[in-house]
Amino acid sequence: MQNIFAIIVIYNGLKRDWIQKCFNSLLESSVKINIIAVDNVSTDGSVEFIEQNYPSVELIKNETNQGFGQANNIGIEKALKRGGEFFFLLNQDAWTEKRTVEILVENSLKNPQYGILSPLHMNGQGNLIDQGFYNCIDPRISRKLYSTLYLHDFDEGTLLQFKFVPAAAWLLPKNTILNIGGFSPTFFHYGEDDNYVHRVLYHNLKIGVVPAAKIYHDREERPPHIYFDDTLIKYERKIILDISNPLLKGNRKVVEYRLLLANLFRALIFFDRTSIKRIYNQFKRLIKIKTKVILANKEISEKQKKAFLS
Repeated sequence: MQNIFAIIVIYNGLKRDWIQKCFNSLLESSVKINIIAVDNVSTDGSVEFIEQNYPSVELIKNETNQGFGQANNIGIEKALKRGGEFFFLLNQDAWTEKRTVEILVENSLKNPQYGILSPLHMNGQGNLIDQGFYNCIDPRISRKLYSTLYLHDFDEGTLLQFKFVPAAAWLLPKNTILNIGGFSPTFFHYGEDDNYVHRVLYHNLKIGVVPAAKIYHDREERPPHIYFDDTLIKYERKIILDISNPLLKGNRKVVEYRLLLANLFRALIFFDRTSIKRIYNQFKRLIKIKTKVILANKEISEKQKKAFLS
């Protein structure tokens, strides 16, 4: 079997025994998995707990919170230097079945045109598809999805192609790392997986889900979070994603200005005060977005092998 590394970003992971469930599932895997945990300055004793209970886990302790993407980059670089051939990115609040990683690796070896493979994401109880995963996978892209799951018409080699899957559980073969690289520093919190997927597609690789492989993602009770729920922050992130997207051409900021002006004209005609206020606030956000660094990172992602990795 190949040299497999799991990269787990830790931030206060003791909640509901997340670390135990995550690490134990990987250690009990049907294939040997080397675990690299990257801690983003936890304050709940996660570091001490890992050091005391999981001596086989390689623990990297960041001095500052590096965010999801950059923390994963640190783990990926470490695994690459240690001869990693497959890189399994798994959220701290998720865990696998015994053969999950083995099934993903087997499918990757058979289908090298896939840059990202994902298992099916269930919720923490295992009785529903994870809501975040469900919201992201589009049955219009893979028309077999619903019938495949409903009829249980799949085996371990069944692979469904999509244009996006969330990064709670990604298997990246070495070829993806060597050609695409790591996550862009443009994104600190949310959006980094969308951008990575754009880059994978730009470099003519595919994205797939293997329904025979499962993880369980325990996040049903996610509290409101400004980075995820604030309307203007979501709008700003969408614009930054568009500017960063190598699949989109033209000046995306100018495109958005024109769209807002059209929307404003329509709102003024109908005296829609709510829309006028919203559009005004979006204009203010759009003006503040500095594109120089964003575009520099975009160019790196288009032209540089192993982008954002040393």
